Amino acid sequence: MNGGELVAAVLQAQGVEFLYTLVGGHISPILVAARRAGIRIVDTRHEATAVFAADATARLTGRPGVAAVTAGPGVTNTLTAVKNAQMAQSPVVLIGGAAPTALQGRGALQDIDQMALFTTVVKWSKAVRRVRDLAPALEEAFRQAQSGAPGPVFVECPVDLLYDEAMVRQLYGAARQGKTLGQKATTAYLGWHVNRLFAGAEAQQAGPAIRVAPPAPTSDQVRRAAERLRQAQHPLLIVGSQATLDAPRAGEVAAALERIGAPVYLSGMARGLLGRDHPVQMRHKRRDALREADFVLLAGVPCDFRLDYGRHIRGGAFYVSANRSRQDLTKNRRPNLGVLGDPGLFLRQLADQLDTLAGLRPSQDTPGDDAPWAQWRAQLRQRDAARNDEIAAQASQPSGHVNPLHLLAELDREIGPQTILVADGGDFVGSAAYILQPPGPLTWLDPGPFGTLGVGAGFALGAKLCRPEAEVWIIYGDGSAGYSLAEFDTFVRHGLPVIAVVGNDAGWSQIAREQVEIFGDDVATVLAHSDYHRVAEGFGGVGFRLDDPELAGEVLQQARQAAAAGRPALVNAILGRTDFRKGSISM
Repeated sequence: MNGGELVAAVLQAQGVEFLYTLVGGHISPILVAARRAGIRIVDTRHEATAVFAADATARLTGRPGVAAVTAGPGVTNTLTAVKNAQMAQSPVVLIGGAAPTALQGRGALQDIDQMALFTTVVKWSKAVRRVRDLAPALEEAFRQAQSGAPGPVFVECPVDLLYDEAMVRQLYGAARQGKTLGQKATTAYLGWHVNRLFAGAEAQQAGPAIRVAPPAPTSDQVRRAAERLRQAQHPLLIVGSQATLDAPRAGEVAAALERIGAPVYLSGMARGLLGRDHPVQMRHKRRDALREADFVLLAGVPCDFRLDYGRHIRGGAFYVSANRSRQDLTKNRRPNLGVLGDPGLFLRQLADQLDTLAGLRPSQDTPGDDAPWAQWRAQLRQRDAARNDEIAAQASQPSGHVNPLHLLAELDREIGPQTILVADGGDFVGSAAYILQPPGPLTWLDPGPFGTLGVGAGFALGAKLCRPEAEVWIIYGDGSAGYSLAEFDTFVRHGLPVIAVVGNDAGWSQIAREQVEIFGDDVATVLAHSDYHRVAEGFGGVGFRLDDPELAGEVLQQARQAAAAGRPALVNAILGRTDFRKGSISM
């Protein structure tokens, strides 16, 4: 067993189904061995896409997603995607090739200090220096990625640890006899070095699958939260991505929210958790609701820019924070009750505790008009309805080409129970968040708090592989589409019929809207109504140009039909300008 086969054995033992990659000589033994072990190798056109796909796999399965990239530029190309996974707390294992151990720092091909690059963007990293350490290092990587607040980890595997011993000796020239004293000394050193590389390697084997239980809140914390919640007149729950980290139990978290019955706002990966039009879910005017609430529970949501650093929560409210991250638990505002534990588990236990306090058996019935906080929920839903009416009125207004709100309303009608929505963009995606309703748990994928553009193709790739029965839509801005449009080649080669909708308003509109008003200059914000659909066609997909608003529904259905027939499709929607999201820049 060479080092590449040992790595593959560990991945197989950990239940890895997909290994995302862009091929390189430094990691070829891993890819070949992994395919022989029954792991599907999914090769992309950019290393960032491979990591984004691993990120999506982790979010949808609750198990670490894995990517392998070659040394040097292969590794550096992943940095943004790895940082995005860190900010989103996604358990991703990145395996990076590296120059031969004896030649590092001597000018070897693609040799840089990779470990220094990852110091601030991963939870844990390890540079392996002996073949016998490959399996323990990778197994520890899987443990670290899942523990506490999950996140990405990096394992550096130099090329001379991955090939078989005889080839490594040949590559080093350790078997050659030198003539001069210096040559003999070099040969002796290299022979010793190779002996050290492979010492004890034959005894190594992959261990069992590593599963890390989510950190649990204490029973006292759950009881205190339940007692304060029962006393509240205007409670509010905000549930974020962390509540869905235990992906197989996301449905139980949804049932717990329904049993609790307090008004809920969903964000990040929690969007869609309660399905469409659930009576306890609110979608608009969150800031106003927070300022009126007397009890606020943030379940896996830090007080960052999205909550104006905690200032959206009124001072007199009883504030509960449940979070896996000790840092996020108290970020910017200290809670009245801080629960260091898994937010999804906390919500499930909170629902049970409320039932116990009320003397009721657990029930999943939808709260009725006579349930606690019914009047408060009705007040918030009335605001939601008024905002929806405003959006519908704006969607009907002419905008020069296709009104983006009209297009998104048409797209919302196409969403079925098996739909997964991938959000990759600025202004167009920001509008989509107001209109599109994901159909259920784990059906919305967005970058997370890092706000990264370019996640679209990678997220869609991971989603379609993990959920082949799903209809996967990428919601692209025309700016973000430029990052990963070449991955239509990947979709075609791997037989993954995803659908992309490009909101093409010929500009970086989220930036331009404020920049032009403040500075009177549109510099660097102007794009063109480019033929993105023809790019998709060039890679073997199906392309549609949409510039007539009356045909929006028909063209979207044609894209769905193309995907149903097995071909990825792209709708290039020529958008008009609107001021719907004026003033949307965050600091």
